[in-house]
Amino acid sequence: MKDKKGLYLFEQAMLLYAAFTLVLMLVLWSRLPNPLPMLTLRVVAVAATVALWQLYRWRPCKFTALLRVVFQLVLLGSWYPDTYETNRIFLNLDHIFADWEQALFGCQPALLFSQQCTSPVVSELLCMGYVSYYPMIGAVAAYYFFKTYERMPYALFVILGAFFLFYVIFIFLPVAGPQYYYEAVGTGQIAQGSFPDLGHYFQTHQTSLATPGADGLFHQLVQQAHVAGERPTAAFPSSHVGIAVVLLWLARESRSRWLFFSLLPLCVLMFFATFYIQAHYAIDAIAGLIVGTLMYFVLRHIYRIITNKTSLI
Repeated sequence: MKDKKGLYLFEQAMLLYAAFTLVLMLVLWSRLPNPLPMLTLRVVAVAATVALWQLYRWRPCKFTALLRVVFQLVLLGSWYPDTYETNRIFLNLDHIFADWEQALFGCQPALLFSQQCTSPVVSELLCMGYVSYYPMIGAVAAYYFFKTYERMPYALFVILGAFFLFYVIFIFLPVAGPQYYYEAVGTGQIAQGSFPDLGHYFQTHQTSLATPGADGLFHQLVQQAHVAGERPTAAFPSSHVGIAVVLLWLARESRSRWLFFSLLPLCVLMFFATFYIQAHYAIDAIAGLIVGTLMYFVLRHIYRIITNKTSLI
């Protein structure tokens, strides 16, 4: 395949997200607690993307293409906490979602799961499933890059496009999740079925419950990930589950049985891990399955329309 020297569609998706959120920032500027770091992120993201694109134009090869891919994936680690900066100016909605959870299950699975299941083996397996999120993204991206290079832009467009769609949802849907909401309300009150409206509480508070489960390697990795990047935001729907589903669909589409069946058990573990470690309500995980699948098919169709390359997907 002869490489084109224009921006990849997944880079264009990032630029579109940066432009959309920049306009939103300017509209809400006076209400945002930290607008300047947000502006800096967008300037750096755009400048670095253009710089890597020009490097590729100068030396078009797989190595410079790989730099472009890796940069966009690494950049996701900055886009995620950035959603909190806009999200926290809106009224928190956890009381509504906790109430829906109670109505659907008659309890709070995120509160009871770890209390009822205390096995160190189960704890480590679920935590392993949760921290496998990043290796799974890398594995699918690497497979498409090194094994089916012609289809790499498509796979990256679907992955990154799904992330940006989730981020847009998180900006406008302020749900912190059990680890923050339960801590703020008190687990005793939650257990009694009381879910008070906290209003703007999470605009200034980021204290969370300790990660449940037995101490072990993967449990520690979950704790470190939470300390490094978690914010009281992005609970509904679960992007961990949603992106895992997108990856699973892409693995299936790759026709690599090894890739698909390697990811499948990790995705199952991740689904249950999201509310075992209290990062999400159970309804967040269920919604992640549905929304992730919808995003995959929608983005797949969008790519087909834009490129008119049905043979590549």
